[in-house]
Formats: sequence, C-alpha cells, structure tokens
Amino acid sequence: MTLKPYWENPKILQENREEARASYIPYGDTESARSGKRARSPWYQTLNGSWKFNYRPRAKDVDTDWTGERYDTTGWDDLLVPSCWQVQGYDQLQYTNVNYPFPYDPPYVPDDNPAGLYVRDFRIGPEWSGKDTYIMFEGVNACFYLWINGAYVGYSQGSRVPAEFNIAPYVRQGSNKIAVMVLKWCDGSYLEDQDQWRYTGIFRDVYLLARDQAHVRDVFCRTELAEDLKSGRIRVEVDTTGAASVGVQLTDPSGRELLNQRGDVDGKHAFDLPVDSPMLWNAEHPHLYEVFISSGEEVLRFKVGFSRIEIKDGVFRINGQDIKLKGVNRHDSHPELGQTIPLRHMIEDLKLMKLHNINTIRTSHYPNDPRFLDLCDEYGFYVIDEADLESHGDFSLYYGTKDNRSFPKNPEWKEAFLDRQIRMVERDKNHASVIIWSLGNESYYGPNHVAMAEWTHARDQSRLVHYESAAHDPEQEFDQSCLDMESRMYMSVPDLEAYAKDGDKRKPMFLCEYSHAMGNGPGDLKDYWEIIYAYPKLMGGCVWEWVDHGIQTYTEDGRPFYGYGGDFGEKPHDGNFCLDGLVSPDRKPNIGLLELKEVYAPVQIEAIDAAKGRFSITNRYDFSTLGKLAIRYRLKAEGTLLAQEELAVPELAPHASAEVTVDLNIPASIAAAVDLEFIVVLNEDQVWAEAGYGIASMQFEVRPRMTSAEQGGAGGPAKSVHAAEEGRLLVIEGFDFKHTFDLSLGTFTGITKHGVNMLAAPAHFEVWRAPTDNDRNEKHAWANAGLDRAVTKMYSVSWQQPASDRVTIEVSYSMGGYSIRNILRGTAEWSVFADGSITLRTDVEVGGTVDFLPRFGLQLTMPKGNEAVTYYGLGPHESYIDKKLSVKRDVYHTSVDQMHTDYIMPQENGSRYHTEWAVVSNHLGMGLRFTGPDRFSFNASHYTPGDLTKAQHNVELVRRDETIVHLDYKMSGVGSNSCGPRLMEKYQLNEKSFTFEVTIQPVFGEDE
Repeated sequence: MTLKPYWENPKILQENREEARASYIPYGDTESARSGKRARSPWYQTLNGSWKFNYRPRAKDVDTDWTGERYDTTGWDDLLVPSCWQVQGYDQLQYTNVNYPFPYDPPYVPDDNPAGLYVRDFRIGPEWSGKDTYIMFEGVNACFYLWINGAYVGYSQGSRVPAEFNIAPYVRQGSNKIAVMVLKWCDGSYLEDQDQWRYTGIFRDVYLLARDQAHVRDVFCRTELAEDLKSGRIRVEVDTTGAASVGVQLTDPSGRELLNQRGDVDGKHAFDLPVDSPMLWNAEHPHLYEVFISSGEEVLRFKVGFSRIEIKDGVFRINGQDIKLKGVNRHDSHPELGQTIPLRHMIEDLKLMKLHNINTIRTSHYPNDPRFLDLCDEYGFYVIDEADLESHGDFSLYYGTKDNRSFPKNPEWKEAFLDRQIRMVERDKNHASVIIWSLGNESYYGPNHVAMAEWTHARDQSRLVHYESAAHDPEQEFDQSCLDMESRMYMSVPDLEAYAKDGDKRKPMFLCEYSHAMGNGPGDLKDYWEIIYAYPKLMGGCVWEWVDHGIQTYTEDGRPFYGYGGDFGEKPHDGNFCLDGLVSPDRKPNIGLLELKEVYAPVQIEAIDAAKGRFSITNRYDFSTLGKLAIRYRLKAEGTLLAQEELAVPELAPHASAEVTVDLNIPASIAAAVDLEFIVVLNEDQVWAEAGYGIASMQFEVRPRMTSAEQGGAGGPAKSVHAAEEGRLLVIEGFDFKHTFDLSLGTFTGITKHGVNMLAAPAHFEVWRAPTDNDRNEKHAWANAGLDRAVTKMYSVSWQQPASDRVTIEVSYSMGGYSIRNILRGTAEWSVFADGSITLRTDVEVGGTVDFLPRFGLQLTMPKGNEAVTYYGLGPHESYIDKKLSVKRDVYHTSVDQMHTDYIMPQENGSRYHTEWAVVSNHLGMGLRFTGPDRFSFNASHYTPGDLTKAQHNVELVRRDETIVHLDYKMSGVGSNSCGPRLMEKYQLNEKSFTFEVTIQPVFGEDE
C-alpha cells in the first residue's frame, strides 16, 4: 500500500476519525466512576507502555510492509509511550520561537520529514465481546496513520487535541497488533509554530474503550443561573449512537443525591435538572456537583460547576462579582520528558501556583491534557483554554500587508482553523474552570478567526471568546464584535492606564501576556497591579510565563545543566529565550515568583500613618471574607525583636477595606530604625497548604534611625594617624591599621588591620553589570558606549593632613572605554581617620553617551577566606529598585555563595537594594564593614561582572577564591524588557550628576 500524502493537504485533516466529543471515561458502576481512577473501569484499557519503535529520516521512503501482522520487529528499539522521541535520543532537539524550522512553502513540508514507526500487541478479552472497541490518542505530534492487524484504519492531524477511531471492524478476541506511523511535519505544522521546543511522537496517553453499540457518545452539561443566582438548573444534553435508555443522577458537592431521571433517547435529548440555592463555583470555592449518566453497562461521570461569566458595563464578572485574573501562562514542559507531563507533575504545578496566590492559567498555546483541567476544576483555577493554533512565522511574513495568502485570510485553511477550535471546545466544554475560549496565539487576524469565534459563540453562549492578535488589525478590516474583550501583550503601564481612562473603549482589557519573567526579573509587577486594581475595566493578566523550558543535559565530564536553544547544534534556534519562567525546569521558584506572590496577595495592608500605627487592610478576595486567615505582626529594631503579636482580623467582605491600629510602644532608648512587619497566614489546612503557611507579608518603617545628634553620643579617646609617601604609594598608618594608596592609580591598593590584609586588588569604580535577560535591548548601547570596557583615567591627585586624626586625598578622574568619548567625569575625596575607617565621597557628572547607566559604584576585591556576610538591609534574597516586594529589612547572616542567584544563563544577580550596612569577613569576623549616610546597593560574589557576562551557562562559571564586593550608589532596575516595555524612567540610573558617599571600616567583628 502506498501512503496518501495527506500531510501536505490542508483540506484533509482526518480520515475515519470520530466526531469530537467531551472528555470522559465509561465506567462499569457509579462508585468506580466517582473514584475517577481510569484503571477501575472494565471498559478501559491503557496502551501506554513499551512499544517497538523504528526511526526513519524520511517519511517518503517508508513503505507499509511493516504494518502487516507477520512483520518481525524484534530488531527494533523499545520506546516508552507516551514520550517525545527527541528526548529519547532520536532526531534533533530544536527550540525556536517565531521562525519556522523548515522552509516556508505551505502546505508543503521538507522531504526530509522524519517518521516514527510504532508497533505493539494488545489483547481483547471475552468480557468485551459484543461491544464496539474505540482507540483514543490524547495527543500525537504532528500527524499519524493508524493500522490494526494489518488493515488501514485512518489518519489524523492536530497535535494537542484527541483523535478517536472506531476499530471494531478490525479487532478480534485475543491477540491484536497495532501499528502507528507518526510524522514530524505536516501542513498542520504551519499552524503549530508556538514558542517552544519542537517535539514529536505519541506524547500523551493512548487507550482503548469498549462501548455498547448504542451508547452515549457526547454530553454537554450546561449550567444556568437565575438573575439573583439563588436558583439554577443543569441542562444535560446527550447524544447517543442509537436507541438507549439513559439515566441521569445529580449529586451535590457533599455527595448527596438531588435528582434522578431516566428517559429513552435515540440521538439528541436534553434532561433538565433544577437546583435550588446552588453552591456556586469559583476559584476560591470550587464547589462541584456530579452528574452520573448511565446507559446499558456504562456509567459516565461529569463534575459540574455553577457560575455565570459575563461582561457588564465593560467589566468582567463571575457570579455577579468584579474579578481580577491573577494569572500565568503555562506550557507543557518537563526537563527530561519534554511535553509528556505526568499527573504528579501537573499537581505539583497547581499546588505551587496556589501557594503563590495565582488564580488563572492561560494554556499557552494549546489545550493541555484533559486531566489538567480536571485538576483545575477541583483546585480552583480560572482557565483561558487556547486552541492549538499559532502561525507566528506566517504572521511575521505578512504583517502589515493586505495579502490574502496569510493563513487567517486564506479560505483554503478555514477548515483547519475551525477543526482545532471545535475539537478543543467539544473536549473541554464541561469543565467549570474554563471561563474563556481563546482562538489561538500570534496568527494575525482574519475571516478564519471570525468563523472560529462565531462557531464558538453558537455552541457555547456561557463563556467568553478571546484573541489577542486582533489588536494587529487596528482598522478593523475584519469583524471584531465576535471577540468579547480587548487583549494585549506586553502593554506598557502608561498605555494600560490610558486605555482604562478612555471612555470610548467599551470592552474590558486583558493582558494575555505581560511582565516577561526572564532571568533576573520581572521588575514591574507592582506598577501594573496598581493600575489594574484602580480601574474596573482592567481584567488582569497572565505573566509570561510559568516555567523555564530548560532541557536536562550534561557536560562532557558528566556535570548536569539545563540546555537551551543552540546547545544541540540545531538551526535555526532562539537561544535562551525559552528560559523565561517563574520557576526553574525542576519547579524551584525563581525570585520573580516570590515577587508575584506578593503582588497577587489576597490581603493588602497600606500605611495611613505608620508612625502612629494606623493602617488600612483591604480584602482582595473576590468571594471570601478573611475568616480563614490570621495576621501576625512583629516589631524589630535592626534585627532585635521588640514585640510580636496577632492582629484581630476584621470581618471584611470581599473588596472591602477597614482601618486597624497597632500599639507600637517603641522604647525611647532604641536608636535604630524600627520596622513593623505583617505576616498573613492560613489558619486552616487547605488541599494545597497547611495551616500556618504565609500567603503575604508587608513591612513598614515606623520610626527612622536616630541621628547622631539625637543619640547624643560621645566620641572615643583621641587617636592620631600618620601618612608618608613611599615612591608611588601613600602609606597611611594608625594604631592598628596600615593602608596604602597608589598615587599613580588614584585608589587604595591595601587595607589592613592588625596585619590582616583585606584587599586583594586595587579598588575601582564600576559602571558595568553583567547584562540581565531584560537588558537585552540596552546592552548593545551600553557596550557601544564602552561601559563593558570602561577604565579609570586619573587626571590629578593630591593629599593633605588637615588634622592629626585625618588624612584626605583628592582625585580628579574620568571613566571611558577605547574608541569612544568618556562616559563620566568625577572628583573623589578619600578621607582616612584614626580608627582606620576610609570614607569616599565622589561627585559625578555623566556624559550623554547612554540614556542611563546599569550601575555606578565601587568594586573591592577581598582575599580568599572572606566568606561570611552580615548585612542590615533587604533580604533574604536579591532585590532591586523595582524588584523588592518579597524582601524585608532585617539583619541577615549569610555567606558569599548564598548571596549568589544561580540563573541558568549567568547575569547580574545577588544585589541587595537599600542596604544600611554590611560586613564581609573571614569566619573569625576579620574583614570590612561598609556604611553610608544613604542606603546603598550591596553585593558580594565569587564572580566579577566580566565572569558573568562571558559565561553562557551557569556550569561554565569558574568560582574565584577572592570575594568581589560591590558598593553601588544605585543600580538600575531589572524590568521585563526581554519582551516587555522598556525599563521605566523612575527605575533608571539616569541622573546626569550625583554624589555618592560610603565608608569602609576594617573590623575584627568578634572583638566589637
């Protein structure tokens, strides 16, 4: 038999595939159905497991002899199903974002189109005698042909929606043979150009179902609510394959039976199930009713939630309440299995999301495994269910043109567009968690999308329809009235606010992607949500994205690391752009997720008058009071606990606020700054967390540090300092210290106390930071201005000793790189005091070479052994001017290694914003203490900015023995400009003149 090349014909999407239907498993009785465990069904048989597998480089070279019953596959490989064959050692791992990985020649794909041949035996027992046998493929990428016992059965494409075939004419009792040929590419691949690794194979579950010949084929449980939400009904629409007696049983969320109906059905019929005072489903209270449908020997179960989803006066609402969608985008991604996601892994994702206050998931950019939606129903998540449709490469090619060859405009592709939408909606229509249907992603906009939207509205009036790329049709050449909301990607905060204020904009705005969480970021979350909370027309949004898509791989000497685009020799590729998640590939939270947790927190506490202990508490829940929470507070003065109490939680309705007062009672003798921290915890166990888990925290300075005059402190005994030139060095000595200043370099080269050397290289100013992923659009300008190669030019140096206890050194300098004009000019005054402390004051004038600097500060290199770090500032992890929601001011004891944040792609990391003081020392406390009149950014690392800039993977970093200390006047924020808007001006180090002052004090900490 010669294969018909369906894979290059957009008009042929399937052959002999069953009509799309709702997702379910038929069980033998109600109790088994209630368990939801598929293996307990006598009518279910998995085909997951070991298959014989043969990889072929070219589909066109494959005949069909291997599909025959007698064909010997003993020499073939063994491959686990489900799996993606690229992570099993076959073919080419490849990551690309926009560009097609093959020549753009629709509907044709390369002749070098790999094929995977799958074969296995299975048995049909006598208990299935007299029944029809169906085979279900939950996901096969990209298309496949099917044979049973040597007979051709059918064909299907559409990678991430099910394909079901009736194989009753081909199977027999006893042993049977199944053969599947999977192709890597087909014409459908033009519509599957998502930002992802390009995986292939039978990557989701495969199973058999035994069905009565007359059985319930499809079910749509439509929930309807009265206007006052106090009564409702479930309209159970069933579709049978023949005449059958059908029973419908309804139980409430506690398992109590409410109704039981039965009727004869031949084709389509609807059962109406009235419910008084229904318990409503929402993400905070995911109440689910159960509908059991019995027919013949089968029982089907559907979990059903009552909710009303609507837009009223331009505001998105669920069950009559204004809702903010606090979301993330989620790809199917596993560091070892690719897009094959175990059930345990799905649960882990959802629990992590709950722990971090996320209530919404956009299934970017295709329908997820149907079991994932079961879990979303039960855990309580709002889901934007997205069709498996993205033609980004085509979009880029035709953007801004009127060319009708673009897929959304080309009528030859209309059925392919509709097929993907229909199969998703039909599969997922009974899931309470699905609140919005999305027409796909980044595929321009045209009549084919309009047809998808119109079909969806006709099939399901209870949900909304979304599609972001209609925004790229600003003149509305094609009808957009079928879309229920406006949607944007990476809209800037000012643009978002402008939309909210525009009275002519009647639709609500949904940020389907915002705040690109790549590397050290995102740094603009708070700014977005201040605007989103302020305007009812703003629905919220989904951060891009949930997980870094790194692939577990190994260096030549066996060290593990996460690979990204280009690490496997593929072309084209998009580098590390797949590493843009809130969690690492192995699901360890990145710091961006900790930031998101605070901005999505369901309780907001703001200061009315912090000094007097007056605060406002706002309930950000949509359907819950604060009854399941406790709020604790603690008062601290520079690490010392002054008080710790529990606050009486006001009984606030959703979205309501109230004022509370905390009795501060700070002792007058406390000179340090005093901070008040609120910690919001669960006081009841949840399925995703135990009582006591902290869901939010906020900190306020309630009293600043006293000035020296306010403290009335007296100085110590008078000491003197001595200075003398020894060649190019100025040697400055006191009772217990000896410092050296190189007059030719204009900086200190030695700092000692009791003979202990604390400086391993000359101190110098630094303006460069290892570019973060979010600096990708600035780093070229920075490099062109010479920031990465900037050195100090010293114009003049002079010194004097105006008093016996002080030496001052004045330096005039500039910084610049070769071939370009200077970046900045400055004067520095170094003062050395009799206690050994060194104060630097520098006045800086910045040139016009760049809009803003990544940083400005002093870099010190301390010798080996300086591993201990104690600081008073924000912690316990890194923080920046725009990324500091998840940190609190306290005294932290840590190490240089622990200061480092290990990003897969090395970059600037580990800075501590707003540091009051810091000490870096050896384990005996011998080291340097850093203070300043103003708070500064502090970092201690075993890597220089150059080390981090050069390395492309964290495994390439070579740890230095020395400790590199940065004392920064300021560090620019991190933002989200890897894909989002440019860093806001208020977070840029864009000052053209400034003064920085810092004091370096050699210390023996254990003696002080």
